[in-house]
Amino acid sequence: MTSAQPSQVRRFGLSKSKLATFEQCPRRLWQQTHAPERGDVDEEQQARMAVGHTVGDIACGLLPDGVMVDPDEGLGVAVETTRRLIEEGHPGPIFEATFEHDGVLVRADVLSRDGRDGWHMAEVKSSARVKDYHLGDLATQVWVLGKVGLKVSGAAIRHIDTSFVLEREGDFAGLFADTDCLAQIADAVEARAQLVSDARTVLAGDEPNIVPGHQCDSPFACEFRAWCTRDQPPGPEWPVDILPRGGGAKWRERGIDNLLDLEAETLSPLHARVLEATRTGKPFHDIDAACSTMAQWGWPRAWLDFETINPAIPRWVGTRPYQQVPFQFSLHLEQSDGTITHHEFLDTSGADPRRRCAEALVAMIPEDATIVAYFASFERGVLRELASQFPDLAERLTAMANRTEDLLPVARTCWYHRDQRGSWSIKAVLPTIAALDYGALEVKHGGMAQDAWIEAVDPDTDPVRKWVLEEGLKAYCQQDTWAMVLLARHFAGQGID
Repeated sequence: MTSAQPSQVRRFGLSKSKLATFEQCPRRLWQQTHAPERGDVDEEQQARMAVGHTVGDIACGLLPDGVMVDPDEGLGVAVETTRRLIEEGHPGPIFEATFEHDGVLVRADVLSRDGRDGWHMAEVKSSARVKDYHLGDLATQVWVLGKVGLKVSGAAIRHIDTSFVLEREGDFAGLFADTDCLAQIADAVEARAQLVSDARTVLAGDEPNIVPGHQCDSPFACEFRAWCTRDQPPGPEWPVDILPRGGGAKWRERGIDNLLDLEAETLSPLHARVLEATRTGKPFHDIDAACSTMAQWGWPRAWLDFETINPAIPRWVGTRPYQQVPFQFSLHLEQSDGTITHHEFLDTSGADPRRRCAEALVAMIPEDATIVAYFASFERGVLRELASQFPDLAERLTAMANRTEDLLPVARTCWYHRDQRGSWSIKAVLPTIAALDYGALEVKHGGMAQDAWIEAVDPDTDPVRKWVLEEGLKAYCQQDTWAMVLLARHFAGQGID
């Protein structure tokens, strides 16, 4: 098959989402249209869409005088319904107002009269701010609305306001903030006609020969990545991208993709350390540095890890959007003689877990204990949030936050094994030191912990399934805190058997 000439280009139907896909990667749009079976199901994308639908429903619910354009009878009917509502002078907002121009169909989340002779459009997003890829969606809609004769006086991203606090259950007035972007997208609106033409030309031709690259992950992970890379020759075993903090970028720009082709003299001390451990296979281990730092930590030591939920829509009175609300913690309490006891908290009732969590912390952690966490700023933040919520417990909780030490900087300073591949996450470091297998657990990582908790608190979850989820959560969180104990002992040159 040869590429179609411009005069022969088939008029493929397009939408704002298809044009956004084209802007990310023309090959992705071509495959979505002609070879969707190549794609891998993206469960995270499905979860994002579910959240987006909930957020959209709430945004509409805050405007009781609005009318919804129902697409169930077909988008053609929706276009006609929208036209009729506008011509009849419907005074309130129109939800999912549907328009078509030149085969491009858009549905505006919220379309409102501006009080003069124009219209204000809002695109509802579940994010806390305007993101670059939002602007393309907005530009497509403004272009179509302008072409069908509507005067658009404002075009906003209606995003979540993270300063909102839920004061009454179900009352989300004030949850959203508008950022008007009409002036910002003017050039993109002007260029939309050419973008539509380019997309149709690609869709009418052969599959574009686009080499996989950064576009495979930005702004979203592409479902066709595995297909597009299936025939690529394997890269070096140790690519320069292993260098932490984006250290490989400048070397790739110079045409170097193999870490082992670099010389230590040209690298920072940290990068040189990574190169040396990778080249020799011998881990870097500074026992003296580890011991010097950890000797300053008092006893007993409370090795602490939280699991939290941070929903876009606040679930409980007194919480904010995306606030980290702890529903679980694991605690290994270690005495100076090496004695260790394990303690834990888990709330799967579905009620606000913060008070019970705060009380459990106060009950289980001695007042003089030094708390140790991995990436401790997170645990400190959770403790301080709890302190701000419960004045009667604030002194104890604030003291805990102030006594929290961080094991992560110790790891970065004193240990590097090449199998970490440039990462000091606890799950990257742990396998280089101890045989603790997260893969065998019911819950394997923090994302799964949130999903497991959401399922466990669902009233429709079978009791046996809920018990399995609870045990999985406990095992996962307990392994995280025990892992810290093992890492600290190894860093200090002690046995971990």
